Amino acid sequence: MTVRTSRFAPSPTGALHLGNARTFALNWALAQQHGWTMLLRIEDLDHPRVKPETINQAREDLAWLGLTWDTETPVQSTDIGPCCDAFRKLAAAGRIFPCDRSRKEVQAAQSAPHDNHDGMRYEPMLRPQDAGRQWDEPDENQTWRFLVDDAEHAVNDQISGPHSFNLGATIGDFPIWTTNGPAYQLAVVVDDARQGVSDVVRGNDLLSSAARQQTIAAALDLTPPRWWHVPLVRGEDGRRLAKRHGDTRISSYRAAGVSAERVIGLLASWCGVKDLGEPNPMDADEFAATVDISSIPTADAVLTARDIQWLTNC
Repeated sequence: MTVRTSRFAPSPTGALHLGNARTFALNWALAQQHGWTMLLRIEDLDHPRVKPETINQAREDLAWLGLTWDTETPVQSTDIGPCCDAFRKLAAAGRIFPCDRSRKEVQAAQSAPHDNHDGMRYEPMLRPQDAGRQWDEPDENQTWRFLVDDAEHAVNDQISGPHSFNLGATIGDFPIWTTNGPAYQLAVVVDDARQGVSDVVRGNDLLSSAARQQTIAAALDLTPPRWWHVPLVRGEDGRRLAKRHGDTRISSYRAAGVSAERVIGLLASWCGVKDLGEPNPMDADEFAATVDISSIPTADAVLTARDIQWLTNC
């Protein structure tokens, strides 16, 4: 029997909110339904935005909701040795190059607007002349970019099916190392592989990242995980759930006396589980026994004023 593993990977740049909780709840439900092992990994490499006090808060919020894990890996920034090894392997293979271009220079070189989460494409004309050479002693105090080709990269998602991304046409050469150390795209590939993560459940805003991560994995001779990209939660203005939509932090609802069952019930309603059109309070075990990942709505969920009223009517 193949042992499959998934992970909770909160980033301590802010407290968990209802959108994060919905993704984590679906992840946990899939693990319960399929017998996966669950890891907890604190991803704290976004150094300027990290709020250390939110690390324990994330653990407490997940536990309060009943979303348990089997083991916790070391906090990401305390265990970057394998990322350093991967960085050197990519450098020796000529798959990355050092970059000292400023954001202003990258923006000025744009040949056309590009709709991607990075905001800008790194144009091929910006590459140094020796991009693609082998680096035996790469300087870890520089920013390094991964060389991408102008080709389609297939991503098969367990929820939304097959997709294709042309990294060269959309984002260009992307960072895998910064002056602060490993960038997210490299760290997540290395950590998922060495920690045995076989299934990644996360928001569909990261679907395009799957193509980057598969490409890095291939360059490192690693097997990428299966992808499960779930719809996001948005505000009534259509924008991704954030502070602009009010205080939707799990810790705030807990402090206000809202029950975990009521929060889980609202999350379940966004997954298509409703009683006569209204949410139904339930615990995590009931959520896992009820939700069906194959029939959750494909559109992003919307947090409405009516949802907030129901949630806080305790």
